Amino acid sequence: MSATLLIIDMQKAGKDPVLGQRGQPDAEVNAAKLLACWRERGDPVVHIRHDDMNPQSPYAPDKPGHAFMPEVAPLPHEEVIEKRTTNAFVGTDLMQALEAHGCAQLVVCGVHLEHCVGTTARMAGNLGFMVFLAADATASLEQTDRNGNKWSADDVHALTLSVLDGDYVKITDTETLMALADAPLH
Repeated sequence: MSATLLIIDMQKAGKDPVLGQRGQPDAEVNAAKLLACWRERGDPVVHIRHDDMNPQSPYAPDKPGHAFMPEVAPLPHEEVIEKRTTNAFVGTDLMQALEAHGCAQLVVCGVHLEHCVGTTARMAGNLGFMVFLAADATASLEQTDRNGNKWSADDVHALTLSVLDGDYVKITDTETLMALADAPLH
């Protein structure tokens, strides 16, 4: 069975400086490679769009940042699921969409790993999906911890990948996923 590609919150707001320093500058380029591969094969693609209800958020529906990044924008026939929380399964019809595709495996990418991508990937794993996370097609933001220590986006990314790997998802990369395009994922 083929995997469904789930692209999470790849909107212009994901690069807004108000959110902090972002790492992984090639995340969109790699997500676009995955998207092109899935489109070429005719495999299911689901785009997740964050509709933040905070009017000050760059993800608010009336802000320019709400738009998808052009390199990963959905085609008219591709499914778009709108969400208002960090978990794409909560308050949406994502589960029904995946069931309609007969999906048992997901390839996940997007922004931001420590927020919506990680939350959705964990939930997918808990729901019984085999989840593959394309680490190089996913971006993180710098964070300041409760003790006031600042962590770079690269450190946040590396730590979050380590936390997710194994129990929730299998961490991989774009090239590996594309090389496996015609083989079942395990």
